[in-house]
Amino acid sequence: MRFSIYGKRFEPAYKHHVRHFFDVLISRGVQVSVYEKFYRFVQDHFPMPDSITTFNRMDDIRDTDFLISVGGDGTLLDTATIIKDSNIPILGLNTGRLGFLSHVDVEEIDNAIEALINGQYKLDKRALIEVRSLDQQFGDFPFALNEVSLLNKERNSMITVHAYVNDQYMSTYWSDGLIIATPTGSTAYSLSCGGPIVTPDSDNLIITPVAPHNLNVRPLILSNSNKISLRAESREPQSLLTIDSRSYALESGTTIQ
Repeated sequence: MRFSIYGKRFEPAYKHHVRHFFDVLISRGVQVSVYEKFYRFVQDHFPMPDSITTFNRMDDIRDTDFLISVGGDGTLLDTATIIKDSNIPILGLNTGRLGFLSHVDVEEIDNAIEALINGQYKLDKRALIEVRSLDQQFGDFPFALNEVSLLNKERNSMITVHAYVNDQYMSTYWSDGLIIATPTGSTAYSLSCGGPIVTPDSDNLIITPVAPHNLNVRPLILSNSNKISLRAESREPQSLLTIDSRSYALESGTTIQ
């Protein structure tokens, strides 16, 4: 059995737990491959076993059984850009501040590894949002697990966002921005802006305005079978588009779907 490990860093308080995590994997005969930058970070805290290999790309771990994210929810979001459409299951080991997605606590390391090895788990499928534009490309993985946000880049004035559903005009938002969230992302940025919590198995998208100027505007839930189009206008020449933790400058008037 082969596990691939992805992470960025961890606080010194978690050093003992992370070391125990690797020790348990090796003792159970698991083949371990670690994301190279994270491997170097871990090596600065304790020596890694010689049997552990490293990887940088999806092509390096196509035969892995599980990808383990070590960190917080932000780290787990980044794993989606690595596994893409490979169907490799992800499990989050929480060494961060939040644990909505990385919900395995460090005290549960032994039980979690045992469950994976013995097949005592179930897969939880999550929806993604794909972002398209005729005017701009958004990397080789234009998908969001949490949310897509269209925001005022300079934060010194509102932006105007025209929203369409299936090419039919829906509404215009005067606000600091607009969030399109998945059910997974309903507990993230959307929630902090007053959006509803939606269960992960719901086939929905959530439209949540950020600090709207028109007081009668409220979050809206739509079926995720809909195509949402957004066009932002502002006094500034550019707005800011975020796809989870990845950011892109967007020319004023550009339409995204």
